[in-house]
Amino acid sequence: MEKWWQKEVVYQIYPKSFKDSNGDGIGDLQGIIEKLDYFSDLGVTSLWLCPIYASPMDDNGYDISDYYAINPMFGTMEDLDELIKKGKARGIKIIMDLVVNHTSDEHPWFKAAIADPTSKYRNYYIFKHGKDGRAPTNWRSIFGGSVWQKVTEDEYYFHAFSKKQPCLNWENPVLRQEIYQMINWWLDKGIAGFRVDAINFIKKDQRYQDGEPDGEDGLVSCIPFARNQPGIEVFFKELKENTFAKHDCMTISEAYGVSYDKLGIYIGENGCFDSMFDFNYSNFDIGDNEEWFIRKDWTVKQFRDLLFTSQVEVNKVGWVGTFLENHDQPRSLDKLIVNKADHGYYSATMIASMYFFLRGVPYIYQGEELGMANCVRRSIDDFDDISSHGQYQRMLEEGFSESEALALVNKRSRDNSRTPMPFDDSQYAGFSDVEPWLALNESYPVINVKAQFNDPDSVYSFYKKMICLRQQSVYSNTLTFGSFIPDECENDNLIVYQRSYQGQLIVNVCNFSNQEQPFICAKELILNNYKEYDGKVLKPYQTIMYLEENK
Repeated sequence: MEKWWQKEVVYQIYPKSFKDSNGDGIGDLQGIIEKLDYFSDLGVTSLWLCPIYASPMDDNGYDISDYYAINPMFGTMEDLDELIKKGKARGIKIIMDLVVNHTSDEHPWFKAAIADPTSKYRNYYIFKHGKDGRAPTNWRSIFGGSVWQKVTEDEYYFHAFSKKQPCLNWENPVLRQEIYQMINWWLDKGIAGFRVDAINFIKKDQRYQDGEPDGEDGLVSCIPFARNQPGIEVFFKELKENTFAKHDCMTISEAYGVSYDKLGIYIGENGCFDSMFDFNYSNFDIGDNEEWFIRKDWTVKQFRDLLFTSQVEVNKVGWVGTFLENHDQPRSLDKLIVNKADHGYYSATMIASMYFFLRGVPYIYQGEELGMANCVRRSIDDFDDISSHGQYQRMLEEGFSESEALALVNKRSRDNSRTPMPFDDSQYAGFSDVEPWLALNESYPVINVKAQFNDPDSVYSFYKKMICLRQQSVYSNTLTFGSFIPDECENDNLIVYQRSYQGQLIVNVCNFSNQEQPFICAKELILNNYKEYDGKVLKPYQTIMYLEENK
């Protein structure tokens, strides 16, 4: 049965960096409201807001200190109500970020747990005694260092991420009911749904045993012990029954490292969520343990194989969110088009077409529709991202020089996608009237909304064309609901696939090379990022889409 959310085109907003309305250098809710006409022009139908809850911002809002309050730096609850109302008037829905693996250490629950070991809140988190004068296990956190933070001489609490993000104890049924109450409160308020953060971390290996060290620090990644653990499906079933199943909402889960044989507990008829992000193809350039400094060489064919496998396997079960960028990823141009000299309109629009027409709900990350690339920072002190600092320290421990470590941080840092949105070429890019909280991308005088908005040959205009094709054309049903058919093209420089629905067959072709490539097609084109195509040869980074069959 078709669902409304399957037809959405979602735009992800990093609120701190989108638009400053009050002159403090920080983006806010009123800034988003100011730009609602921008989203209407682009054609998106939903906005996903990264966390705007009360937070000390140790991890830019993913450390929540009050689930029921808005961070004053972003505005007020009344501002959010206004955004929901004005968005609805334009046919634009609001999706919130849901962070329930952990809270901030400044959340009242955690403060009470620390203040009184006999409090009920002590069991809202994971506290353990040490072993032989050391931490309970030798597990390393995602951001580096031990997952254990000492509280007393012999007691520690668990954090899979920052020490200021203590993990919630999902084994506690009382805590789970608190979470369900909060989720329902937000859905009753009128938001359209949630992107669910780090949800596959909520179940930990209850044996809490040491692992074989995998680094010079004597620690082992916590991932095998704290992510995708057996039994997590029990939590998911209860979560869905108590929250999402009671509302006509949209849910998408962030689920790194989920094997395809486990998809059924996330999506599909028996899954907890409507859809998920599949990251099995997104980290193609780094090692399996997701350490930035363990680099992988790759080819277009290898990437194509990962992408096609993802599409085929996910489509057997349910729906996926198609994406290339988000607040945790570097810009896709730099990941997929290694040579910066090749960055530009053609390469940006080619990779846009490549992901946008896959089967699933497409997600556009702010600035992606302009063809933004990574930025360069000269010192580790110029980075705000907590993960960047953690990875930099790990690289030094593993024997990298400072310059080598800095180069890799520049390549992978989450700050690449968190630079303020460039609306024009003025001093602060139209983002603010004062110096922003994070330095602007140096490309903003050229790559900005004003320069592209009325240019029919801009990356922005190409995104508008793609959205229109998916939303308002005779091809919409095929591009939305059509099956995905991979084309194992003999030319390893090309990514070619088909979408098929009720006798209509559409072919999408992407040239991943900076050289011309032969490709014969005598059909009339639906989409082309060049002005010409001779039916025989694709130009560098050319993408075409055509109707193969229409019965």
